[in-house]
Amino acid sequence: MMVLAHLSDTHLDGFDRSIERTARVMRYLNGLAQPVDAVLVTGDLADHGSAQEYLDARKLLSSPSPVLTCPGNHDVRRTYREVLLDAPGEDGPINQLHRIGGATFAMCDSTIPGRNEGVLDDETIAWLDAQLTAAPDAPAFVCFHHPPVDLHHPVIDTIRQHREDRLAAVIARHPQVVAVLCGHAHTAAASTFAGRPVLVAPGVVSTMRLPWEHGHDPDLLAPPALAFHVLGDDRRLTTHYRAIT
Repeated sequence: MMVLAHLSDTHLDGFDRSIERTARVMRYLNGLAQPVDAVLVTGDLADHGSAQEYLDARKLLSSPSPVLTCPGNHDVRRTYREVLLDAPGEDGPINQLHRIGGATFAMCDSTIPGRNEGVLDDETIAWLDAQLTAAPDAPAFVCFHHPPVDLHHPVIDTIRQHREDRLAAVIARHPQVVAVLCGHAHTAAASTFAGRPVLVAPGVVSTMRLPWEHGHDPDLLAPPALAFHVLGDDRRLTTHYRAIT
């Protein structure tokens, strides 16, 4: 069995509110009776992409478990690389592969610099296909920021991931893909894509109200939340969502 903690959208901006909410989530995770196998953070770690915001992220997201991240539309690739990854600052997609506990984690960059909507560019699609081809027997999680499906929210659906047919073709070729994990929507959600689960992490910094709920602005009073994904020995995936009060 493998247990994954999945959070998203910390939007660290140097202010106490975002810092406290992120710290609250990580205190909860780091105090679990049994550590998770990995912590996945699917984008928008920073709110403006400044070096200080990534220094805060580096400190706050520290855990005894491996912490795997990918960028979101509020992140800045060059600074993200330099501060979080200790890598030379470059502007190309940030795609990282991790193998933990016999599973493959493809942390993909779905961002378009300067835009809110997302896409996996041709370079990333080719990279993902190659990595999945190299490990056909390992259960795989494909992770990025932007959901590749409509979530029935008028704002989020206009800035979701586009040109998703190319991703669907890759996933269809690789039956070992267990699920697609993403963020961006600031709401816990579940759907399907290319015959696999799409699991959206709730927001840490805020919760997006749905059209049939009261009001239209994000809910700043709802507690931060996360998802636990449990991969059984039979490769069946179970997800639990947890609010951190």
